[in-house]
Amino acid sequence: MLTEEEIMLREATDDKMISEAYDRLIGDYLNSRHRKKVDIITKAFNFARQAHKGVRRLSGEPYIMHPIAVAQIVCSEIGLGSTSICSALLHDVVEDTDYTVEDIANMFGEKIAQIVDGLTKISGGIFGEQASAQAENFKKLLLTMSEDIRVIIIKIADRLHNMRTLESQPANKQYKIAGETLYLYAPLAHRLGLYKIKSELENLSFRFEHPEEYATIVRQLESSSVSRHQSFEQFTEPIEKVLNQMGFDYEIRERVKTPYSIWNKMQNKHVTFDEIYDILAVRIIFKPKNRKDEVDDCFKIYTALTKIYRRHPDRLRDWLTKPKANGYQALHVTLMSHEGQWIEVQIRSDRMDEIAEQGLAAHWKYKEGDHGADPEAAEIVEDESEMNEWLHTIKEILDDPQPDAMDFLDAIKLNLFASEIFVFTPKGEIKTMPAECSVLDFAFSIHTFLGSHCIGAKVNHKLVPLSHRLSSGDQVEVLTSKSQHVQPSWINFVYTAKAKAKVQAFVRRGQREVQKKGEEMLNAWLESNGFEQAQTIIDRLSNYHECRTREDFFLQIGEKKIVLGSADADELKGKNKKKTESSGGWRRYVPFVKAKKNEEAEKPELFVVPEQFNRKKPIILSEENIQQYIFPNDCCHPIPGDDVLGYIDNQNRIEIHKRACPVANRLKASYGNRIVDVKWDMHKQLFFDAIIHLGGIDRRGLVNEVTRVISNQLSVDIRRLSFTTEDGIFDGTIALRVHDRDDVKAILDSLKEVENLKEVRSEQ
Repeated sequence: MLTEEEIMLREATDDKMISEAYDRLIGDYLNSRHRKKVDIITKAFNFARQAHKGVRRLSGEPYIMHPIAVAQIVCSEIGLGSTSICSALLHDVVEDTDYTVEDIANMFGEKIAQIVDGLTKISGGIFGEQASAQAENFKKLLLTMSEDIRVIIIKIADRLHNMRTLESQPANKQYKIAGETLYLYAPLAHRLGLYKIKSELENLSFRFEHPEEYATIVRQLESSSVSRHQSFEQFTEPIEKVLNQMGFDYEIRERVKTPYSIWNKMQNKHVTFDEIYDILAVRIIFKPKNRKDEVDDCFKIYTALTKIYRRHPDRLRDWLTKPKANGYQALHVTLMSHEGQWIEVQIRSDRMDEIAEQGLAAHWKYKEGDHGADPEAAEIVEDESEMNEWLHTIKEILDDPQPDAMDFLDAIKLNLFASEIFVFTPKGEIKTMPAECSVLDFAFSIHTFLGSHCIGAKVNHKLVPLSHRLSSGDQVEVLTSKSQHVQPSWINFVYTAKAKAKVQAFVRRGQREVQKKGEEMLNAWLESNGFEQAQTIIDRLSNYHECRTREDFFLQIGEKKIVLGSADADELKGKNKKKTESSGGWRRYVPFVKAKKNEEAEKPELFVVPEQFNRKKPIILSEENIQQYIFPNDCCHPIPGDDVLGYIDNQNRIEIHKRACPVANRLKASYGNRIVDVKWDMHKQLFFDAIIHLGGIDRRGLVNEVTRVISNQLSVDIRRLSFTTEDGIFDGTIALRVHDRDDVKAILDSLKEVENLKEVRSEQ
């Protein structure tokens, strides 16, 4: 219990901290190019401070410090004005206090109230009993975003500050928030052109989910910084001379790949830190002599650089003549340094650089209104037609939302992070499409009728099927037939969120009729067998047939994939024997125990989460309890030493996944409150499956040497071995039993010493 003197001292310290933070915010705002509306910001600050009075964050600081920090990001790092700053200051008032949206509207106007409403979390939902509150909140954000995009920008700023202060949260919350950030908010920041914020969100997510890997890469970056800077100096010295001769006012920056980008490339390309050649990049930012000539100036600089260094023939990226949908404009070229290293050079004007740093905020104009409650009396208008088209697509998806939370989030995500290609219509109009899109995607992007009746297309005057993938520069003429209708198989070759949503909507329409028929068949069977038509009875049968949802159960009955009979009646009467492990969609991932001479261990009952379960405490996996948890068959197959987490399923059992597993990423983003922390406490008693991939130049005796290293030197049992050779190059796969990730690392290190082995990696 604090004394009165200690309370007064803490309040004085808090007041000083709050005043300094607010003064810094106002100072940055006054130094911006926005109209100076300090009064409304001060009013919002005082209102929020009073509303959150006495409340503290988990870190111990006064809660008002969070809204001030979000407003600071909105002002200084994104460059928005007073309406956005006020909304940031007020963004938690409605959610966390007794004030309503109407109170905000009365005091600050409809526009700020609308933004605050969009930022306020909601309860209940469209996804039924298995609702994902995260998907609900995200849906509402997107709905409000389609009216005013500042909603999502302030939400990204809110998420950025939460990530910066994530250390105070328990581990399970860290995984949930970091996973959701990487899955949804980083792609959103990227789509809005907020590259700096996107990179920081990715790095922070990586740091909390994989702390050891993050620390290792940071150390490696620090240890290589001197040699990297020397390479930068040597590479840019002749460039500076040329730019000086050309008379440009310029700046050359050293850009280092982020830890997350490096780790991601290491995972995807299966390479080590030392094998990543593009850690260093160079950015040239110049002030054009005439603003109209800035694109021409970029190409002039490019031409001058290619006279100094040899360029990579396949690595020229021109976003000058056709900027990205988020407004990004630059010319990227990869050049070979005199030391034999490929280095990417990004050429952009100061205006292009501002757009790259602040995203679409640097594009927006603020139009003065004539009156109204909005203190800024302004509307944000976006210059880029592609962004308006993107927002329109988001609206279409929201008009027909997915019934499943994870499908809905996937549909939105598909439209966020896609690379772009440019496709021409028969009349020569350019349409921006995601890379990997098909003819059917293109048809749906033009009109739903065109997509739903598409039978193929002429691409560059050649007839192609619906599934044909388009490339940049293709000219596409869509062919239709009135007799054509949407087929369920179409979902396999559409890529864009809009096309997926439309195809699924047509398919669901047909499925609903089959589900209704299946429900009627089930009710008739229950009645004829003397069972009550209760939801608990239906759920029990649904679980017995391993259906994810009741709707899926009804559908399978309607399609006659499930025929109800005596076994179902026995299940409801409790006469059935417990289902064997092999009949489920999972297996217990501990095949052998040394102490029992390779006999399979006795399998205990699965752990079921009790009502008073403390989700903040980590689950400890040991030899004694590991078989009480589910390791899904078709997933990531974690072994001791991997970063893992737990997911509480619909039957309150716990699945174990790697933190980087794609399924886990979706679960963190959709059902974050069911995530629990998991730690290993294993002592090299159990064996786990591991797969090693090899590649290299074939030679006599190579396979014998590989097996000798594994079996004799390391005393590891090989379960399966396969090698293929073509034109002197071989590929191999070895299935092993190991104790943990350290065993895998030791095997990889030993195999890398074998002559002619050029690629050695474990299955991630």
